Amino acid sequence: MKTVRIIGVPEHFNLPWHLAIEEGAFEERGIQLEWTDIPEGTGKMSQMLKDGETDLAIILTEGIIKSITEGNPVKVIQEYIASPLLWGIHVDAKSSFSSLNELKDTIAAISRFGSGSHLMAYVQAKQMGWDTNTLKFNIINNLNGAIEGLASGEADYFMWERFTTKPLVDNGTFKHLGNCPTPWPCFVLVGTDSFIKENNGILNHILDVINTYTAEFKQIPKIDTTLANRYHQKWEDIQEWLQITEWSQKQLPEEVLRNVQKTLWELNLIEDSIPVTDILK
Repeated sequence: MKTVRIIGVPEHFNLPWHLAIEEGAFEERGIQLEWTDIPEGTGKMSQMLKDGETDLAIILTEGIIKSITEGNPVKVIQEYIASPLLWGIHVDAKSSFSSLNELKDTIAAISRFGSGSHLMAYVQAKQMGWDTNTLKFNIINNLNGAIEGLASGEADYFMWERFTTKPLVDNGTFKHLGNCPTPWPCFVLVGTDSFIKENNGILNHILDVINTYTAEFKQIPKIDTTLANRYHQKWEDIQEWLQITEWSQKQLPEEVLRNVQKTLWELNLIEDSIPVTDILK
């Protein structure tokens, strides 16, 4: 039995992996897939990949591409979610903010630098016509940190996946001011260079399993009820999320990589673009 370490956020996107593990689909191929939830998100996962603390990760496209351009020895194995991520923009429920325009020159809560919440703050600011050179940030590590940071006034707004944070809007913790979808497919499967080089056959087995599960995921009987129960979501919210979310079973298109790098470079978030062949497996 080959042990393989994989990490990802504890969100509904990753249920296909958990179902495959629980049903023994990887074990049937001689693979002990060890999943670890990383609530801090992409910045933390990028560091874990760099430090050799995991073999694989399901991670935000823009965050890992930035990290790879900075020398992280990682390759994109495959696109995982082909649709954009819908980022919700939130403030504390008791705050006086009532529109996105009022957030100009305020402080964004981010899980860490290089995270999706950090990079998408720039994308959102650019869309609003703000000067992205004047953005201010406060590191809050995770969703619980954001709740505390917004309530205490240490930060003013927080961007996180819309459906993950919606229960906090419904219960009066956050106020939702708007959304900012990613301009590209949102999640990719990546692996360290060393793991990919040494485990090509194992990797093919993993892809066979997960691609079968994601291709059939929406057809699983009562999958909407399962998702709502496991991730503490309202059934109607899961229904909406399923309608806008598409899983992928193919490699990330090269034009997507060029678009992500171009956007990050224009926002002064990377120093230079690198060849597509340095990013894709």
